[in-house]
Amino acid sequence: MLGAGAAGLAVAAQLKLRGVDSVVLERGPGVGTSWRGRYDRLRLHTIRGLSGLPGFGIPREYGRWVRRDDLVRYLEAYAERFDLDVRTGTTVTRVKPGGDRWAVQLSDGGELTARTLIVATGYLHTPVVPPWPGLDTWTGSLTHSATYRNAEPFRGKHMLVAGVGNSGAEIATDLAEGGAASVRIAIRTPPHIVRRSMAGWPAQMNGLLLGGLPEPVFNKLAATMARLEVPDLSLYGLSRSPIGLKTRLRTSRYVPLQDVGIVRDVQAGRVRPVAAVQSFTESSVQLADGTSVQPDAIVAATGYATGLRELFDDPALFDDTGVPRVHGGASARPGLYFLGYDVTLGGMLRQAAIESRRVARSVRNAL
Repeated sequence: MLGAGAAGLAVAAQLKLRGVDSVVLERGPGVGTSWRGRYDRLRLHTIRGLSGLPGFGIPREYGRWVRRDDLVRYLEAYAERFDLDVRTGTTVTRVKPGGDRWAVQLSDGGELTARTLIVATGYLHTPVVPPWPGLDTWTGSLTHSATYRNAEPFRGKHMLVAGVGNSGAEIATDLAEGGAASVRIAIRTPPHIVRRSMAGWPAQMNGLLLGGLPEPVFNKLAATMARLEVPDLSLYGLSRSPIGLKTRLRTSRYVPLQDVGIVRDVQAGRVRPVAAVQSFTESSVQLADGTSVQPDAIVAATGYATGLRELFDDPALFDDTGVPRVHGGASARPGLYFLGYDVTLGGMLRQAAIESRRVARSVRNAL
């Protein structure tokens, strides 16, 4: 098993319940490495009761919206509860088929082989910064959202956040609250904004209950709900998305932006939307609308790659974005499974729990 995040731990536990032992290889120093490295104020955007893994739910004392550190503690407790064999500090550099087994090459020169290989390294694996022209000449600083922790290093600075997904919007709010001199957020495609909850009803439940509707119907309903829930911010430079929400989910694995402060901060002028980053000069950032800004620093909330194409010799396993073509249950090749690469409106942890059962059943039946 590759990856000791939520998906990897869940499937390892499900295998153990079915009498199948596994070894979980993790490149980081502990389970949940990708969560450990996220920004300090991060909370789950899905409710605790629908975010637990099979066989052991998230403790009630962690609250409805679970904090980053509490989630890490939960994943540690989950691995302990099922006595999982997790080997941390183990970096895989290459995976190759060999007869009826899979060979896993390690960074220390070692090699492990197994009849069954399950890959659960996640789609938020490798931070990506676009190849913006002139970036190498710019004299300011750039931090990817993967390494951003809090606003303290940027107090008193003029900031530009590139990207208006959930991480970008929340980091912009964090900077505005944390003493940045000014905060701009660069927008390439207008986001779908939803309230995290309305009158106690979480947005996650809307995704679960309505996600099965036909795409045109869902798109229209989502647009109507957005108009009712979220004020029109077009006068502030943040327009509504012209593309339907379910269409974006299908075509680009997009999930909506949950408002945890960005609407308030845009209306108050604490965060100012601007056009997308286009290029750099030594002292300025050129934007897509022909204007330019001169921030002291940029936080690039510009997404991640899976990093899987660098591990495997077979490019046919993956689509153009590096996501496995077959994942979540069926084997991609004999003895090879991928899970944790599906994006749904029901939440990534809930989906990991569902897929872990599917993969474990498939593996057990194939033995």
